[in-house]
Amino acid sequence: MKKFLLPLLFAFLFIAESLFVQFLPADFFGQNRILAPRFLFSSLLLLTIFVGRKQGIIYAAVFGLIFDIVYIEIIGIYFFLFPFVAYLISKIMHVLQANMIVAFFVSMIGVALLEIGVYEMDYLIHVTSLDFLDFLNLRLYSTLILNAAFLLIFIYPLKRFFEKYGGGLKGE
Repeated sequence: MKKFLLPLLFAFLFIAESLFVQFLPADFFGQNRILAPRFLFSSLLLLTIFVGRKQGIIYAAVFGLIFDIVYIEIIGIYFFLFPFVAYLISKIMHVLQANMIVAFFVSMIGVALLEIGVYEMDYLIHVTSLDFLDFLNLRLYSTLILNAAFLLIFIYPLKRFFEKYGGGLKGE
């Protein structure tokens, strides 16, 4: 039963992101800012930090593919970026200590890298016509604030959850 708790948590966060977008007022930050909740991805980064690189990258690839299939017309953007950023974060964490403060800031860097990567891929294939400064002002800053609030609230419970139920993954 314990082995199903981690995928269930990530599935719940996957669904919670879409519900959050659906029920959040459009002008929450004012001036029609774009909010992209990255609760699932932030949790995947915390899994990578607190449990291990292998587990984080595997879960990131699986949920990146699911994210592409459900939400995106092009298969591969999140399937590539989720595990790639998780890998980069794991490399950063080889230099730093894995405490909650460092994990918070490194996760925020990971969310920023994901957002910039998605923007660049969309700009490259002409899905978006926003220039980079508009992207920063309309999407990146508000997304980082939203995900920072999520992490401030849930980093401790997620860390405890991963220590309790993710620790068994290290031996697999």
